[in-house]
Amino acid sequence: MSFDELLDQAGGLGRFQIFQLVLLCITNLLTSFHIVLENFTAAIPDHRCWVQILDNDTSSGNDTGTLSQDALLRISIPLDSNLKPEKCRRFIHPQWQLLHLNETVTNTAEADTEPCVDGWVYDRSYFPSTIITEWDLVCESQSLKPMVQTLFMTGSLLGSLIYSLLSDRFGRKVVYLWCLLQLGIVDTAATFAPTFLIYCILRFCAGLSVMTIMINSSCLMSEWTVSQRKSVGIVLILSSYSIGQMFLGGLAFAIRKWYILQLAVSVPLLVLLFPSRKLVESFRWLIVTNQLEKGVKELRRVAHINGKKNIEETLTIEYVKSTIQKELDAVQTKPSIFQLFHAPKVIMRTCCLSFSRFSSAVSFYGLVLNLQHLGSNIFLFQVLFGAIMLTARFISLWTLNYIGRRTNQTLFSFLAGVSILVNTFLPQEMQTLRVVLATLGIGSVSAASTGSALHQVELLPTVFRSTLGGITTVFHRIGAILAPLLMTFLGYSLRLPWIIYGVITLLAVLVILPLPETRNQPLVNTIQDVENNTKYSRKVKQEDTSTKVTQF
Repeated sequence: MSFDELLDQAGGLGRFQIFQLVLLCITNLLTSFHIVLENFTAAIPDHRCWVQILDNDTSSGNDTGTLSQDALLRISIPLDSNLKPEKCRRFIHPQWQLLHLNETVTNTAEADTEPCVDGWVYDRSYFPSTIITEWDLVCESQSLKPMVQTLFMTGSLLGSLIYSLLSDRFGRKVVYLWCLLQLGIVDTAATFAPTFLIYCILRFCAGLSVMTIMINSSCLMSEWTVSQRKSVGIVLILSSYSIGQMFLGGLAFAIRKWYILQLAVSVPLLVLLFPSRKLVESFRWLIVTNQLEKGVKELRRVAHINGKKNIEETLTIEYVKSTIQKELDAVQTKPSIFQLFHAPKVIMRTCCLSFSRFSSAVSFYGLVLNLQHLGSNIFLFQVLFGAIMLTARFISLWTLNYIGRRTNQTLFSFLAGVSILVNTFLPQEMQTLRVVLATLGIGSVSAASTGSALHQVELLPTVFRSTLGGITTVFHRIGAILAPLLMTFLGYSLRLPWIIYGVITLLAVLVILPLPETRNQPLVNTIQDVENNTKYSRKVKQEDTSTKVTQF
């Protein structure tokens, strides 16, 4: 409890913590745009083959000037199985006989066709410009579109590992600022990418930094906040992601050109670098990595910001050292990553949290695919999706404080799994009930993931929190990649993918149960705190001073 006692003296919830929380929420709001940006910048508009007599203004042969656009379209483009113009084929020669009303569809099928060798014509009424229209990512090239998101997620996987290790080695703040700079630069540069290959490379580089910004935001907030306020801070940071998705729907509705939208969400990140320099490095990390003097200096700095007087006389190096002597004894030398191989309880916690994050990602992205039947207006859907998540975050704020972290995750994971499985066996005609269950499912997954994020911060030791948090994030990203791949099982059974989503979510309930409850408990700082079940004594302010002992 010693770190919380020091924070109380420096101001556990003062001007600094409020400034830090607001700045981190704004940054994460803008960062969340980049995760789902391709929903709009890579939207696929209606399209068809370019044909000379229809799209060449200089063409006037065959008396086409007397024919309507619909008539010219009928003789130039064959119909698909739904009697709509083909998007990827055209007639080699105009089929004039189709102008007669008694012509059968069989004649259309028998006529010779060819691919869109002269390019495509796009419906620009909804999206004037996207990367699809920029580089013709349709028909034979349509598989290139998911490549962008796959590369982005792959980048987030690698970034979670690389930058989390660097965060534990060089500090949370410096890596946070670097990732913020990297994301702003590469996604701004993506606006001016001359080729699709370069655009993919830049989006991969953007993915490297996104998850680290989110992880280090949670670390900085939680490590400068007393235990009783951590849940509020974590939920507010996670809620900023939901608010960001709502804002993106409105922003994309106002800005339909992909390159302007890309600039609009990237340049503000560079502007945020200036106020972000005022963030303070985690004093917990400084102390547990044997940087006591610098840690005390940062603690005094925060105390001054919070209006504490005569802090130099109170927070002396000798006082801080005596207060946290046990923690200092545990980290006489800088910890090595290899120490984790001799820490079975830390490994167990990391494995359980990793599966929890994996299952929430699988069910979350699986439900996103199922919610797309709500309508074709993707702007409205994006706002609705963010609103559902935001509501779930604040519901989880209440449950985290009153029923605990572990119970929160088990309850909402169970609700999500049951909702998915019940929805799987409902007939398609019951659309209203299916939408309600899908909404309940995605809200429950969001609430469970909120509890998982907070539980992770409180369960993992400070000295390796970024590294181990990066591992759990890797499993989260693997789940995000796996969710759409499971849809390939639709060829075998229409229900099989959804059954897998539901079962994986219910399995998470069993994995979470062995984890200890951490509500109103101090953060664990070293591996020894976890492995030895260290008991922290905590002073409780009552009329009769008493001591409450909590065992991890």
